[in-house]
This record gives sequence, structure tokens and C-alpha cells, in this order.
Amino acid sequence: MCRLQGVTRSLVYYEPTPHKVNVATENAVIEEFRDNWNVYGTRKLKRALARRKEPIRLSRRKIGKIMKRYDLVSKYLKRQKNRKTIVNEEAKPNIVNRVFGGRKPYDVVVSGLTYVKVGSKWHYVCFLLDLSAKAFYRVNVDLRNINIFHTDRGSEFKNEIIDSIISAFGIDRSLSAKGNP
Repeated sequence: MCRLQGVTRSLVYYEPTPHKVNVATENAVIEEFRDNWNVYGTRKLKRALARRKEPIRLSRRKIGKIMKRYDLVSKYLKRQKNRKTIVNEEAKPNIVNRVFGGRKPYDVVVSGLTYVKVGSKWHYVCFLLDLSAKAFYRVNVDLRNINIFHTDRGSEFKNEIIDSIISAFGIDRSLSAKGNP
């Protein structure tokens, strides 16, 4: 009959096996995930389950399926919404134009910053670098000796304090090209 219909016999006689749920294993994965502040992914959960008093050995794929079934998403995997970055649109030229070598002391001072989390708050650290020497520990030089102050177009460098210092000491301002620090 199968041959006449052009159907394989395995299709006719196939009986799906019921899905077995191991509640204890799933609870262990959920418990381990919650105990670790919803941070662990499959890799760390696998290790944590193997270190238990009664070790549970699961593949990362199985752990991933359990996590997906119960909507367990590591905090580190959650994609952040794209924030529109504010760019300094000032009409300042790029005087330095990526020519960093062969400068006299204090001819060009460049600056950049990075964010650092201290406790639960974010702060930023600003670095100053004289292109002819090293980074400054502190500015202990007559600021009138500085000819050009160069930064990227980050919004952190567009503020009244920096603008007033630059104009008071007669320093030329240079901003890098947009998207090209």
C-alpha cells in the first residue's frame, strides 16, 4: 500500500516519543541562575551545576533550551537600545590632521577620556598628552605655552569651562573629523 502511494513505511509507522521533562534538573538550572544574580550564561551555569554537592551534568545546549523555555536571559546578553550619541558639531578645523610626530614641546596637547565605574556610579577620566612628550600627571606648565588643544568631537569636550580656558590663554582649538578620533 505504501509503495502504491509513494510514501515511505517509516512515515506510516512513526510514533513520536513523548517529551520527558526532568523537573529537578530544570529547577536546578533556574535556581543556579537566580543564585548568581541572573548573570550566568550557559557556560558558567554548566560549571556551577557540575560543582554542586550532587553534580548535574548537562550540555550547554540543554541548559540553553531550559533557559529559553523559562525566559532566563543573562543581564550581560541583553542588548542595549541604541542611544543616539550627542556629537560636538562645532565648526572647528582639524588642525592636527593626524600628524602626531615632530612637534615641539607644548605645541599640541591632545585629550581623550574613558568611563570608569566606581561603586555604582560612572565617572570619566580625562587624559592630557603632549605630543612631544608623555602624558601629564598634572598641568604644571604655563598654559600660554600650549598652541593647540586637540580632542575628538565628543560632547564632553563642548562645555563653557574648557571654552573659557582656551580663549583666556589664547589656545587654538582643533577637533578631529567626525567618526575619526
